[in-house]
Amino acid sequence: MSRAHAVAAVTAVVLATVLIGGLGLRISRTTSDFYVASRTVKPGLNAAAISGEYLSAASFLGIAGLVLLQGPDMLWYPVGYTAGYLVLLVLVAAPLRRSGAYTLSDFAEARLESVTVRRISTLFVVGIGWLYLLPQLQGAGLTLEILTGAPGWVGGVVVAVVVAGAVAAGGMRSITFVQAFQYWLKLTALLVPAVFLIAAWTGDGAPRARFDAPGALRDHTVVRIEDTVRIELDRPLTLTVTGTVDGTVRHRDRITLGAGEHRIEAGTALGLPEGAEVPAGAGSGDDPAGWSQPLSGGRDGTGLYATYGLILATFLGTMGLPHVAVRFYTSPHGRAARRTTLIVLGLVGVFYLLPSVYGALGRIYAPELALTGEADAAVLVLPERVIGGVAGDLLGALLAGGAFAAFLSTASGLTMSVAGVITQDLLPSLGVRGFRFATAVAMAVPLGLSVVATDVPVADAVGLAFAVAASSFCPLLVLGIWWRRLTPPGAAAGLLTGGGCALTAVMATRAGAAPEGWAHTLMAWPAVWSVPLGFLTMVVVSLATPRHIPPGAAAILARLHLPEDLVGPGRPGEAEGADR
Repeated sequence: MSRAHAVAAVTAVVLATVLIGGLGLRISRTTSDFYVASRTVKPGLNAAAISGEYLSAASFLGIAGLVLLQGPDMLWYPVGYTAGYLVLLVLVAAPLRRSGAYTLSDFAEARLESVTVRRISTLFVVGIGWLYLLPQLQGAGLTLEILTGAPGWVGGVVVAVVVAGAVAAGGMRSITFVQAFQYWLKLTALLVPAVFLIAAWTGDGAPRARFDAPGALRDHTVVRIEDTVRIELDRPLTLTVTGTVDGTVRHRDRITLGAGEHRIEAGTALGLPEGAEVPAGAGSGDDPAGWSQPLSGGRDGTGLYATYGLILATFLGTMGLPHVAVRFYTSPHGRAARRTTLIVLGLVGVFYLLPSVYGALGRIYAPELALTGEADAAVLVLPERVIGGVAGDLLGALLAGGAFAAFLSTASGLTMSVAGVITQDLLPSLGVRGFRFATAVAMAVPLGLSVVATDVPVADAVGLAFAVAASSFCPLLVLGIWWRRLTPPGAAAGLLTGGGCALTAVMATRAGAAPEGWAHTLMAWPAVWSVPLGFLTMVVVSLATPRHIPPGAAAILARLHLPEDLVGPGRPGEAEGADR
């Protein structure tokens, strides 16, 4: 792809973000405008904005990369991401809006009348937000590095500066317009190139993508290994090597690697001939159909367990994502929140039809990305590989712009939610000025982490954030909305036990501290046990502390479940701010 086209596309997206954000700034007048857009966002606009911020780097780049690597079973990601809104629609959307809160922390305090539960909720909002922001910044760095050759940290810095500026300037009113625009841009950016890619693939007579065998190269390809890897060969492979293989330094040597395991050092360039199968990572042992196999029959069951862990995390984690929850507070009333959720289901479902197309085509035209560790780049490189020429450059530029819009929109929502709770819990007396300072803090921490924590697949990292959200806020919201006997000690214990265990398991896995075997699988996919643990802890501790049921529990539950016109004014937590 032409670097000039890519730079122009990214620049256009950044400028459009700034200009549309400026529109929101001009009409943002009160504190309520700033935090929840004065709760006046219509369902269509709100649904587009929610879809815009929800469809992150994991959706735009990561799912295609996972399909390229592991096959159709990775389609559980988009299924789970979409179905999460169905659960949210049935259990949470309208009551959450009727709570009148600004943040999840506000809801926790209003429902349980406990400052302690509020503070614990704030810690989890910040933790989940930062865990989710990290892959957005890393994905932006990967995108700019591939498209322009810039250092990996540049993309993250660009996203951080633009997002922090837009959020600090106009708040929720501003980013609502930005995120709605970015949803339609992302959908267009995936849909238009997909049409041309499918047409070119059909006319090219290329084979279908096979996921039951290693990908085969269509042309002679030079693959540069950025990080040391071990590969497993089923049969001898003749190739050209510049670098170190199995401890021997070579310079453009043509050698034959025998069947078995080999170690390729970082910085080594491998020249693979046309038709060669892309070597698989040693010890991966991934069976593309493994997710569907029973626990018996000679298998250890880790694949099936991981699938259930993914399903549970994505189905139940959506409602606990801070940047998703905060958008429902912008709806005029509970009915609008429900209509918004229905529209979101349609918009997100349409979008998720596309990434799998790119993953399958990547398996045909760019299978070496599975070896280099850059599978997330499949979406970006396909136009050049399949179409080429000026048309390929233009389509690639459109995809580059869409990818950057994904980073900007999701990062905006996350920064807004994290900055909101930091402001209200640590800097309440400073008002909007405190929010702007909190915005800088909310973005600075994950930006620093993105430089240190490298090579984390974006979809995997987002899946970990879903697991923590499902284990902490899902029990709090479901029980807080539907169970009168929930107590502050029970909520606090459940948040710390379920969410804390999930977060600890996630961090240990990312740090490489988890032992191999089932222990690693249990920690890498904690939702299967941490979500029930969170629910069970909340229920048991609440039943053991019946005297701590908040005096206003019956009243707040009535507000959560009755239509607004029956309840009247004065909803908890809904103090509309004064003019700025």
